[in-house]
Amino acid sequence: MARVFMLDVPENTPIVAVARELPGVSVAELGPYFVVESEGHIVIDRRATGARHAVWYSCVAGLGDCRIVQWDKDALRTGTR
Repeated sequence: MARVFMLDVPENTPIVAVARELPGVSVAELGPYFVVESEGHIVIDRRATGARHAVWYSCVAGLGDCRIVQWDKDALRTGTR
């Protein structure tokens, strides 16, 4: 299962809100983190989140069982390890 950990701060809330709406993706909370999980790949469209670049490029706090294959001005996409 692919997991992306994001710190539970107000700046990351719009990103997590978009992730919650993605098919096959769930969001849980673990301590001070949101955990975005999926059996497949996770793809979050930056423009849909409304996140500014500084927030976008600092939203990921950690990964579990995946790697980032795209993280640019358009999207955050995970892939297999």
